[in-house]
Amino acid sequence: MNTTTLSRRVGLLLAGVCGSGLVCATELVYTPVNPSFGGNPLNGTWLLNNAQSQNDYDDPDLKKSSATGTTALERFTSQLQARLLNQVLDNISTGNSGSLSTDAFIVNVVDDSGALSIQVTDRATGEVSEIQVNGLSQ
Repeated sequence: MNTTTLSRRVGLLLAGVCGSGLVCATELVYTPVNPSFGGNPLNGTWLLNNAQSQNDYDDPDLKKSSATGTTALERFTSQLQARLLNQVLDNISTGNSGSLSTDAFIVNVVDDSGALSIQVTDRATGEVSEIQVNGLSQ
């Protein structure tokens, strides 16, 4: 035998013995990403945002309802109606009855010796709702 082949074989044997001690193997464990299937709950927001960024569907009903928005006049009218209704209800504490009429409804407020009666009439349907509160003292 040649000394070079002998030294190669010895070298390969030593490399195999030394290398086998460094090799470690463990069991493969699958960890899901989706929190619905046992993954980390902190991944939920990232997954949802990723899915929404890929969604190219536009709901036509959503566009119809949100495209118009409210104008400055509609907001002013709504705030004015709320203010007037508050004023009518504040007048109850002084013993005065009141009424408020708008395009959408009619509100009648009557205080009868501590028994408050609020009658709301929907102008579109004609439906009447009555709220009665007893035990109010002046």
